[in-house]
Amino acid sequence: MKVLAFAASSSRNSINKKLVSAAADLLKSASPSVEIELLDINDYELPLFSEDREKELGQPELAKAFYDKIGSADAVLVSYAEHNGTYSAAFKNIFDWTSRVHYQVFQNKPAVYLSTSPGKGGAKSVLTQAVNSAPHFKADLKASLSVPSFGENFDVESNSFRNDEIKAEVKMAVTSLLG
Repeated sequence: MKVLAFAASSSRNSINKKLVSAAADLLKSASPSVEIELLDINDYELPLFSEDREKELGQPELAKAFYDKIGSADAVLVSYAEHNGTYSAAFKNIFDWTSRVHYQVFQNKPAVYLSTSPGKGGAKSVLTQAVNSAPHFKADLKASLSVPSFGENFDVESNSFRNDEIKAEVKMAVTSLLG
């Protein structure tokens, strides 16, 4: 099984990148035959989407490549960063471009959605938006989980969870991809 994992953030030091990486490690430890591809959305940076720009550029190769990456995976693991209560601009832009390649961005792939933030809210606002839109964009959502107070519950130095209950919840969520 090949799992495509990424954080919906362009920050080099994104806590959502750390979360999705740790979640992917938990999945790999539960099923060593799982192949994880960690993707960085910075590799898919495009001009700001607009219909005018789309008429000018057509469908950019990077948007097609992002769509193809999802298509080549058996499952998708995403950790959503929350910027002002919604998606990060970087993710929203690549998502907008990719949805013009085909609106079924997630191509009926089993998916797990995560989110985290430094605060108690755990980026629940953006996670709720992603969960609610999953059927429209053809994600077969198996689980979703918000991790609150990232710095209190995760040790960045050792790349491990401090909170065993949260670790167990993340593991349960990601292993739902195994069927």
